[in-house]
Amino acid sequence: MDTEPKAPVRYIDRTKEQYDALGYGSYNWAHITEPPPFTQPKDLASARVGMIATGGIYAEGQTAFTFKDDTTYRAIPSNIDSGALRATHFAYDLTDARTDINVVFPIDALRTLRDDGTIGELAPALFTCMGGIYSQRRVNEELAPALVQRCLADNIDIVLLVPV
Repeated sequence: MDTEPKAPVRYIDRTKEQYDALGYGSYNWAHITEPPPFTQPKDLASARVGMIATGGIYAEGQTAFTFKDDTTYRAIPSNIDSGALRATHFAYDLTDARTDINVVFPIDALRTLRDDGTIGELAPALFTCMGGIYSQRRVNEELAPALVQRCLADNIDIVLLVPV
């Protein structure tokens, strides 16, 4: 077992290099000044829980994400076998995700929480998208509203956000 401490990932430098390689200009990091409109959720044991993950996860038979500004999302049935899930992404090493999808899309952990009564139920679909989208405008105008509408339509009480 490797006991040497690993150096921290220089995320900002790495992201800049990746965007430069894709032909984008300098990336402008989002600076949100207003706090999010949190609400008091119902008790976890009676809540319908959803998930939004940015790891580029898709199910067998679905189209994989593209790398440049893909603002689409995939609805993953919450009863799918986790072995039928795949990952594609330009901004992280996919080795571990391709070995165990739960490192970026913890579907089996959510099922355990449901089965032991910690949460009430899983939403019928869990959502995934491509993280590292260059266009903040497109995220704010296209992707985020589409995901919010799906969560509302599915009567989701609490959403687990899984950034990659």
